[in-house]
Order: sequence, then structure tokens, then C-alpha cells
Amino acid sequence: MPIVGMKDLLSKAEKGKYAVGSFSVANMEMLMGAIKAGEELNSPLIIQIAQVRLNHSPLHLIGPMMVAGAAKAKVPVAIHFDHGLTLEKIKEALQIGFTSVMIDGSKYSLRDNMKLTKQVMAEAKKYGADVEAEIGQVGGSEDGSENLSVLCTGVNEAKEFYENTGVDALAVAIGNAHGVYLENPKLNFDILDKINKSVDVPLVLHGGTGISDDDFRKCISLGIRKINIATATFASVEENVRNLYNNCENVDYFKLHEKEIEGAYLNVKRHIQVFGSQNKA
Repeated sequence: MPIVGMKDLLSKAEKGKYAVGSFSVANMEMLMGAIKAGEELNSPLIIQIAQVRLNHSPLHLIGPMMVAGAAKAKVPVAIHFDHGLTLEKIKEALQIGFTSVMIDGSKYSLRDNMKLTKQVMAEAKKYGADVEAEIGQVGGSEDGSENLSVLCTGVNEAKEFYENTGVDALAVAIGNAHGVYLENPKLNFDILDKINKSVDVPLVLHGGTGISDDDFRKCISLGIRKINIATATFASVEENVRNLYNNCENVDYFKLHEKEIEGAYLNVKRHIQVFGSQNKA
């Protein structure tokens, strides 16, 4: 099936009132496992990698593989560059064939964030790609290197930002955080509801690992259409591999390969079922 755009997937999710999972991958096995889950459940997928992960998975290697995997998948798959920090890397992702990019200008002032987002949108337009931006500050950091505080998205700021940029998807901060939560997250559904009523754009939830199934479903009912999952998939792969070594005396590369695929597959499959995208391909 031809590779698709994020905006198209999220538009269909809005009509169907479900969310599309955006799953981080780091190698071929994780990519294979994620697509396997999507195909088995007949679900659309977004496959992503964040800029901070490129030290482990160089973009010139992982990027073409992600694009090729999406192009051969039996379900609609979009390829997303998550938490882009520099225009240079965003351009590289677009040149490789990513169908959407995120510019993370959340650490800047609203004015500078809007200016940067519009620059990225102008670049993405050359490739027919979509753009996600972020208002407020999701806690933690994508690679766990920083302990950033949560700065909840302001309703008026979200409205001004969207009216000024017309961005294709908007990530919001409502008490969510990247990485592993140290305690049960307390999401501010009231803010999410107000933002959803103020802007006509698909909303994105980052820091999905550790949020309860019930809270996921409530977020979806209040306008979340894209949910990012990274840490949970990495953990599932690691656990599956650890169990292999604990329970098997003779482990070769091919057994390891199969268990990595399975680890990603199991986590992606579980989240697809929670997000309601099963049979929506």
C-alpha cells in the first residue's frame, strides 16, 4: 500500500472518534513488529523516530528502512519525524521521504514558536508533508536526559497558535510526561476539553507510556487523535529478549531477532486495541 500522510490518518480518526498510535522504532525488528501488529488488526499506523534517538539509529540508515516498510505494508502507514530540533535534520527527514515532521519549539516564546513552525511548514510544503507542533511543555524529555517540568498548554495560546500557523496537528501538555512516570499521571481533562473546543485541529498526546487505558479513552473522547508510544515498546522488546535468555540455554541471532519483533508487536497490538483504531485501515 502506498505510504500515506499523517493529516489524512488523523482526519479519518476525527470522523471515527478514535486515535492513531504513533509508535517509535529503533531498528528493523521493531519496525517489523509494529507493522505486523497493524496488519493483523487492520489498523492504520504512524511509525516515528525522534531526533534525540539518532545517535543510536542514524537517520540515513533507519529513515529509508521506515519508508520502505510503510510502502510495503498492507495497511496505511505514515512515517513521522518526532521532536525535530533543527531545521537541518527536519530537511533530511523530508528528503528521505518522511510524510510528516514535528518541530518542537515548546521551549521558545509563543511568538518564536509560531515563527519557527511556519518556517518548517514552508519547507514541508515542498514535499507535500504534514507538520506537528507543540504548545506548553510535556514533562521529562524524549531520551530521558532531562527532567523537564510540565507546563500545561494555555487555551488562549493554543487558539492563537493554531490561528496564526494552521499547523496540521498540535501536541498539548495536560500533565503528561515522556519516559516512565514516577507516580500515576494526573491529566487535566478540563484543559484538554477547552482546547479541543477552541481549535479545529487534531490534538496529540505525548508521553503515552504509563497512562491508564481509561485515561487514554477519555483523552480520545476529548479530541486526542494521535498518541505517541515509545518507552513502552522499548521496554516490551527488552523484556521479551531478557526472558529469552533466562529461559533458553542456546540463543542465536535468529531467535533474538524473532523475540525483538515479538516484543514490539505485542506492545503495539495492545495499544491499537485501546486506541480504537482496529479495523479502521
